[in-house]
Amino acid sequence: MEERAFEEVPHPEPFVVTDTLDLHGFFPQQVPGMIEDFIDNAQNMKLHRLRIVHGKGKSRLKWEVHQALKANPAVASFGDAAPESGGWGATVVILKGPGAAS
Repeated sequence: MEERAFEEVPHPEPFVVTDTLDLHGFFPQQVPGMIEDFIDNAQNMKLHRLRIVHGKGKSRLKWEVHQALKANPAVASFGDAAPESGGWGATVVILKGPGAAS
């Protein structure tokens, strides 16, 4: 039996989870699942205020973001970010607190 050397498998680069999700480069069809996962992770991290960057373009990503947020029971409110935080190219999301009615 021939002895083979094992190649070291590269580890993926670590990433930092924050309160901001940047959707530049993603397709509209990907948005609902990404929003759901983002909110789940935010709740696990006990975050209350989030920012989703979708860009100012033709607003298709923004529309998808808003539809996903409307359907998510963890969302208390959402709206355009302040001008210095992206304005209408980003959406600020406020999550319901623990024990809040759905």
